[in-house]
Amino acid sequence: MHQKEFDRATGKGEGGASRTGSTAGEPFDETYKGRHIQGWPTDHGHHGTGGGYRVLIDGTELHVMQNGDGTWVSLIDHYEVFATPRALARSAVDNLAGADLVPSPEHS
Repeated sequence: MHQKEFDRATGKGEGGASRTGSTAGEPFDETYKGRHIQGWPTDHGHHGTGGGYRVLIDGTELHVMQNGDGTWVSLIDHYEVFATPRALARSAVDNLAGADLVPSPEHS
């Protein structure tokens, strides 16, 4: 990752990437802007690779993938990277702007 300006309050830079990199992190289960978001590590990653992470928004799975540098992307924010799945889920809620998440065909 190239050197970029970072927000000292959030520890994030352009695209939400963390200064310190990222691991999957702790499981989470919270209400964010009225939406129920959950996430936890899984034994199966994208296309059967190593460990992965599962994220749900109001009970519907959001497809997420971890990049080689430890950052995360989703189908909703595919060109923006996030330091943690929780940050990714919150951004997805922001981008949904009240709309329902439609499951991807492989998760329906």
